[in-house]
Amino acid sequence: MNANTSHLMRAYARQPVSFARGRGARLWDNQGQEYLDAIAGVAVTSLGHAHPEIASVIAEQAGMLLHTSNVFRIDWQERLGERLCRLTGMQKSFFCNSGAEANETALKLARLHGHRHQVAEPKILVMENGFHGRTIATLSASGNRSKQQGFEPLLPGFLRVPYNDIGAVREAAEQSPDIVAVLVEPVQGEGGIHVASIDYLRELRRLCDEQGWLLMLDEIQAGMGRTGAWFGHQHAGITPDVMTLAKALGNGFPIGACLARGAAADLFAPGQHGSTFGGNPLACRVACTVLDIMARDKLPERAAVSGARLLTGLQKALADHPHVTAIRGQGLMAGIELNRQCKELVGRALTEQRLLITVTRDTVIRLLPPLICDEMQIDDIVLRVARLLSSGAMTGVSGAAVAEREPKT
Repeated sequence: MNANTSHLMRAYARQPVSFARGRGARLWDNQGQEYLDAIAGVAVTSLGHAHPEIASVIAEQAGMLLHTSNVFRIDWQERLGERLCRLTGMQKSFFCNSGAEANETALKLARLHGHRHQVAEPKILVMENGFHGRTIATLSASGNRSKQQGFEPLLPGFLRVPYNDIGAVREAAEQSPDIVAVLVEPVQGEGGIHVASIDYLRELRRLCDEQGWLLMLDEIQAGMGRTGAWFGHQHAGITPDVMTLAKALGNGFPIGACLARGAAADLFAPGQHGSTFGGNPLACRVACTVLDIMARDKLPERAAVSGARLLTGLQKALADHPHVTAIRGQGLMAGIELNRQCKELVGRALTEQRLLITVTRDTVIRLLPPLICDEMQIDDIVLRVARLLSSGAMTGVSGAAVAEREPKT
């Protein structure tokens, strides 16, 4: 259908390709052309496309029971909650349909926590360049003005500090007595693949304990094995008070989760929060199957090895590239920062290299391959990216230089 006559709202800048089928890390368009997927639906299809076990479970459960309402017990929801709490060290779970909903749940918990401690106007500390969703509350918590513009007035109650800067957090603690929680991503995905240091996360945990704040970790993009551990914060050996999950939890089937422990686990009373579709039998059974496959196939460990291969390959292939200012990442989250705007490279990657990538923050190529990629596919991603960024391909990329050259780390 011609885009000018489409009956879809223009909420997305869509590429002129539609995919008909997939298998593993490969996709085929309506003309039968094959592509290599290096974004996994933006960190969603970590087990790859059309995983036979996931497809079988969806078909079987759909023929048995889809929905009953949370007015009743849901066995698969209880099983999933128990398994996620066992994996994370948390105690209670709430299931919803998306990452934004999971973060909405966390924000409501933070406000309840504040009011329980007689804080009339509780504040939540959030990070520059953070991203937590597109609802009004999660957009207010995010640190991207381009996504916030046009939706003012944003919600009050958020204080923003630089990411990975514990000094800024301490200063905020001294200046504002009304802070009740910190919301942070272990790896900023939309923010350009910036990895929080182990010391930073450990100091955040210590400071939250000292101040009586909730440490709330947004693991929506970094969680579920992508960083080389089950969850990004586990590299630092800490446990949050609240954490949020979505994306890869259902491998493409919509599901989100908010997990909590300690006092945060018992803040909600019946009627204070809910979700019509959240935690239905089909979504929760799919998520349980995802956990089964990830554990059996050791996918977090595999992501650590594949991620090291991806980063090393990119660093070698792009070592002398004049427009590459940094290569960074953790596990199978990689960012290639350029000294110019490069949104056009998404379309060029499709047409010239048959490769799916994204560009975030205007200047960062983001790679989020499925966790099931083999060595040849990882090397193929590196090769196609290097070809894409060859001098000829970079000619004409719009935008002036936006950053001084920095060491590739």
